[in-house]
Amino acid sequence: MLTTARLTLRPFIESDWPFFLSLRQNPQIMRFMADIASEAQIRALFSARLNDANALVICDKQGTLLGDIGLHISAQHPQEADVGYAIAPFAQGKGVASEALRALCEYAFSCTAVTALNAWVVTENSGSARLLEKLGFTLTQTLEKALQIKGVDYDDQAWRLEKMR
Repeated sequence: MLTTARLTLRPFIESDWPFFLSLRQNPQIMRFMADIASEAQIRALFSARLNDANALVICDKQGTLLGDIGLHISAQHPQEADVGYAIAPFAQGKGVASEALRALCEYAFSCTAVTALNAWVVTENSGSARLLEKLGFTLTQTLEKALQIKGVDYDDQAWRLEKMR
């Protein structure tokens, strides 16, 4: 569990299922992530999150669920990890993603062997790109037409943050 001034990032629990399902079925959230999956596919993803110590739910100090965030450490290169997040629409634009991602980056660099973090962002998702840039991530590559969502091809950007030595 990680804590910040306003947030708690904690492991998933079974009672988070309705919230997780609502996030993954919300077209506004999923528009830059992927096609909306079936409920069974979302349930399988949720089950994986229940068993992943680096997959966390973002809550405010009152316990309101605001989103989720995760760190996926590479099995082949344990010094690298991918980060990703989804924030509920009512919590967007309030610094939640920034605060949660900052805490996750600090955790990754201080408590794991990770020395580099990667994030993948659809080019049209300018909000996430601004957030990553604000936190010190650098755009390293753009893969043209690398992702298809709802039949539309999108360019995918690779962003990277390296641990300060």
